[in-house]
Amino acid sequence: MSISWSLHLRREAASVPLARRLLLGTMETAGVDPDICYDLSVALTEACANAVEHAADGEYSVTARIDGDRCRIEVSDTGPGFSPITTDPSPYRLARPLSQKQQHHQAQPAEHGRGLFLIEALVDHVHFHNRPGRGAVVSFDKILKWRDDSLLKAS
Repeated sequence: MSISWSLHLRREAASVPLARRLLLGTMETAGVDPDICYDLSVALTEACANAVEHAADGEYSVTARIDGDRCRIEVSDTGPGFSPITTDPSPYRLARPLSQKQQHHQAQPAEHGRGLFLIEALVDHVHFHNRPGRGAVVSFDKILKWRDDSLLKAS
């Protein structure tokens, strides 16, 4: 069995807990282990907070899918995208979004961008990429563990 949902959210702080609660409610009802629920909800919170901070227009989107023993989440925005953290050419090693100041060659404070590293630590796979001229996408997935009383436990 699979479950999926998609949200188009306004770029405002109140949208972040809304996305988190929807994800938590879905996973808890399905019977996902509480530790996995927590890890994914924190990762989603970080990705949404990043979109709220950097999206160019008034919206961003969240898509989540539980399919078998895996949950995949994607958060996309219309911001300036990600800047490379190293000279590594790999598209998977990207860091904090470009700020308006960076676009004008000014530095951004070091405390920004830590949420992306937190996402990497909490999930099994993460991909940060740019959609040229259309913003950034953070997609991540995690293998699920199920409670014994799970309604949707994969067979």
